[in-house]
Amino acid sequence: MISANQALKRLRQGNQRFVSGTQTHGALADEAGNRRGPLPQTKPIAVILGCSDSRVPVETVFDQGLGDLFVVRVAGNIAAPSQIGSVEFATKRFGTPLVVVLGHSFCGAVMATIEELEKPSTNQSPGFREIVEAIRPAVEQSKHENGAELAADLLERAVRENARASIDQLTHGSELLGQLVRQEELSIVGSEYFLATGIVEFLPVGHI
Repeated sequence: MISANQALKRLRQGNQRFVSGTQTHGALADEAGNRRGPLPQTKPIAVILGCSDSRVPVETVFDQGLGDLFVVRVAGNIAAPSQIGSVEFATKRFGTPLVVVLGHSFCGAVMATIEELEKPSTNQSPGFREIVEAIRPAVEQSKHENGAELAADLLERAVRENARASIDQLTHGSELLGQLVRQEELSIVGSEYFLATGIVEFLPVGHI
């Protein structure tokens, strides 16, 4: 079984290939729409809890192929019960050693939450309100720390704070995941994808 450090190294290397344009995983189907190669086994090296934003294609960003990643996507990369359950499933079913919470620059869900704090609305759908309420603590914390800094600074800080919040939810909101972390059988790390450059920056544990 691959270790968490080895999995993280593969993700770093894959992102470097993506940024430099030297990807090793190309199109997954030919021009006729037929899938290339035999059906791969599902043995993911990492679970990625990422945002649903269409500008963040996870397998492409990390230059990984079919079966390499177990991807959970939701607006704002929040760790609500269903997302936690999906991560639990992957770690239990496949023994995946690494979970990466993948935030990204200019996250629309974080922006919407900032706007909601500044000017509360009354016509949000219940589902969207749930996402905003999940992100709200991260924005409030970032706003307090940033003080009177620029709006762009608040957004950047809130994206990272929101990733940290999801890590906390995964670690402390799941008995299974928390136990795996304590037993050093699982690592959960945060990261941020920069839309302008394609670079994924992994965030130091405890210093997000």
